[in-house]
Amino acid sequence: MINDTNYNAVDILLVEDNQNDSELTLRALRKHNLANHIHTVEDGEAALEFIFCTGRYASRDIVIPPKVILLDLKLPKVNGLEVLKKIKSDERTKSIPVVILTSSAETSDLESAYLLGVNSYLVKPVDFEKFIRVLGDAGLYWLLINRSLRL
Repeated sequence: MINDTNYNAVDILLVEDNQNDSELTLRALRKHNLANHIHTVEDGEAALEFIFCTGRYASRDIVIPPKVILLDLKLPKVNGLEVLKKIKSDERTKSIPVVILTSSAETSDLESAYLLGVNSYLVKPVDFEKFIRVLGDAGLYWLLINRSLRL
């Protein structure tokens, strides 16, 4: 698993508790040469610590956010919707693009995510080749094509 030790040079924060899904995501990003600066965390609590520079990430600089956050919904400690809510309700972090990457195709999850301000909602394809293509396309868009606001 890729974990960039320079916490201020992170392009992608991957929040995923399933080791297999995490590895597939990293593999897809590597295939499209988008895996240079990725930091992974396995639960919502660690994600919030990273984003808000607290706890084990207190030395990280909040004014240098990740370019995009790939966020699973079903997470231990703090669920993905709660993480999203905290990100989008804080002036310091609300402009960070958040892409939900989940196996949940539930309409209620989709509606909740968009009401909370998610930038994109992707359901993980079961087929490996589709998964690689979807993640590659999403990575290319959010890292190379999209223009984001750096506060």
